[in-house]
Amino acid sequence: MLNKIKTILQTARVSQLKDIRVFSQAVFAILVLMVSWSGVKVIQSNYELQRQISALEQQNSVQKLENDNVRLKNQYYNTDQYLELSARRQFGKAAPGETEILVPKTVAYSHTVDTASKAKVLAAASPESAHEKNFRAWMNFFLHRQSSTP
Repeated sequence: MLNKIKTILQTARVSQLKDIRVFSQAVFAILVLMVSWSGVKVIQSNYELQRQISALEQQNSVQKLENDNVRLKNQYYNTDQYLELSARRQFGKAAPGETEILVPKTVAYSHTVDTASKAKVLAAASPESAHEKNFRAWMNFFLHRQSSTP
């Protein structure tokens, strides 16, 4: 067993490891790996910080737009046009020379059109769905047939 260990230590590969040039190359490779690893960490941390900066800049620009919107609303609220409209709506006031007509809600609602019932009537009139019509139109196009419906 001891002889086996001695023969292994005396082989060419093991003797190469004892050479100072191989040792210095190994140390150099280890140093390069350490520097590269720290560089990768720095790059990753810079990337994360840049993402945070861009997110904060976007929030900042959105907040500036909201502030501008509020500023414009405040300017509109200070105009005579807004004061006139709000006085008409809240207090039932009218401009000089105008006549105000008050219509009860029941009368106003009785003359409106119910859009839900109109949609039901249109759906009942067309038994074929829009998808089916579209599919049939494409099939007619590809098969060079004349379409039977407009």
